[in-house]
Amino acid sequence: MQIDIYGDEIVGKAYNTSLMRRLLKFFKPYQNQLALSLILLVAVSILQLSGPYLTKIAIDDHIVKDDWEGLSLIMIIYFALLLLSFILQYIQIYIMQIIGQKTMYDIRICLFSHIQKMSLSFFNRNPIGRLVTRVVNDVEVLNEMFTQGIVVAVGDLLILIGITIAMLVLNFRLALLTFIVIPPLLYATKIYSDRARDSYRGIRTNLARLNSYLQENVSGMSTVQVFNREDESFRRFEIINRENRDELLRSLIYNAIYFPCIELFSAITIGIIIWYGGGEVIRGGVQLGVLVAFIQYVQRFFQPIRDFAEKYNIMQAAMASSERIFKLIDTPEEIPNPQRPVISDKLRGEIEFRDVWFSYNSEGAVLKGVSFHLKAGESIAIVGATGTGKTSIINLLGRFYDIQRGMILIDGIDIREMDKNFLRKQMGIVLQDVFLFAGDIENNIRLREDSIPVEMVYEAARYVNAHEFIMKLPKGYKEDVLERGSSLSLGQKQLISFARALVFNPRILILDEATSSVDTETEIFIRDALRKLIKNRTSIIIAHRLSTVRYADRIIVIQGGEVAETGSHEELIKSRGIYYRLYQLQFER
Repeated sequence: MQIDIYGDEIVGKAYNTSLMRRLLKFFKPYQNQLALSLILLVAVSILQLSGPYLTKIAIDDHIVKDDWEGLSLIMIIYFALLLLSFILQYIQIYIMQIIGQKTMYDIRICLFSHIQKMSLSFFNRNPIGRLVTRVVNDVEVLNEMFTQGIVVAVGDLLILIGITIAMLVLNFRLALLTFIVIPPLLYATKIYSDRARDSYRGIRTNLARLNSYLQENVSGMSTVQVFNREDESFRRFEIINRENRDELLRSLIYNAIYFPCIELFSAITIGIIIWYGGGEVIRGGVQLGVLVAFIQYVQRFFQPIRDFAEKYNIMQAAMASSERIFKLIDTPEEIPNPQRPVISDKLRGEIEFRDVWFSYNSEGAVLKGVSFHLKAGESIAIVGATGTGKTSIINLLGRFYDIQRGMILIDGIDIREMDKNFLRKQMGIVLQDVFLFAGDIENNIRLREDSIPVEMVYEAARYVNAHEFIMKLPKGYKEDVLERGSSLSLGQKQLISFARALVFNPRILILDEATSSVDTETEIFIRDALRKLIKNRTSIIIAHRLSTVRYADRIIVIQGGEVAETGSHEELIKSRGIYYRLYQLQFER
């Protein structure tokens, strides 16, 4: 197996037994409907084979003998079988589509549920676009395989076997003449399948490049326009788009050659049958009805072969998609819940970091033996230069990552022994980069938690001075929020995130650079709210603006991943250490 530069596996085989076995497990709940669909498929195949044979009977037993009544009866039977075939085929296709949609639903639920359990490091390694492709596009490809690929291929195989048997029964010599074209036909199909497979790989790779480049440029359009890079961006897009077009045209050329070849083989075979079979009819060796029925069977004989080549491409895509899906499902949960998690009624909020060491990778430790203790209801501020590990402390406390050494305790309990959902419900976190979901402002504050009344939403917004600007919007709290909150200012989004954290009434409040995106006037309002918020809550405040942290009970200075200083604002100013120098840089320039 190869892996292309966009992380997609290139699968060489169009069928993989182990992958198919795993896929079939998703169909187990619908095995009765699937069995009914296969029975109907067999019935439809038999009915489709009856038409030419009825034609043979009509000609040899009734038309030749001038039997009008018998011919009328055959026509009635013929049209009745056509109607029955239509009804059964409709039911069969409907059942398979229902099974396909339900199975897609189950697979997507399985995928999304697994993705939600993954740690932040997993999302750091896997681009969001790739995960979206797995849940949406790859699952859709599997649906196409089962509803248009395997089932149709089974039907085609049944028809092909039935036609072969019918031709051998009708006339053995005419059947052998038909089979003469099979070796060159199979050779042509093999060449087409190999070329189509290579072309499919190229199309998929080019499409991935096209999607990736388009997403990147649309997301960064402001930067492109500010630096006047439209021409360069267009030039690169034009190159990728042209390569994608050329690969698609190459695929069309293969189709334009192969499918007319099938028609050519079919025409040659029919010509041979008419020439030889017609001679036999003249000599009285073959009945006219047999010849006509045989020609009809030959015309139908090549249709399944043509379909098999198309189904091969569907299977090729499905195997690639299923391998990517199961690779994602098989990715282990890096931070699993303990088998017997400790769940208390309510946390007091006492926090202790005890000799904590942490690294995102093997290159070097971000935190080196960090230790500190917060009493329940106490507030601390963590300051330090960029990259010293301040945000890492927050990520570890919420157990978004796991430490390598040491312990993190809440109320004396190691957080690795706690249920993750319970742990995170006790925390309200406000980040610098605020993410707003599509919807309205009200649901962005309470995150669609229906148990939170609207009155609490309003109260939380008033607490952080967000209510005033929200009420000035045309729809107030029902104002639509565009993608990522693009219709709101950075300060407004930050205030909404404050209200969001408060409305859940957390025992532990975490503010990570929460005021860095607001103006000075808004920061004054937030500072006033902060003094109210941290009261009777265990609070951790991370900020570069020292005016925000001076009201904390204690300040911890982090340098090089270690605790360098600890004390109140006044104590650290008097000690004239790192904090004193930071304070001078901000306020005494």
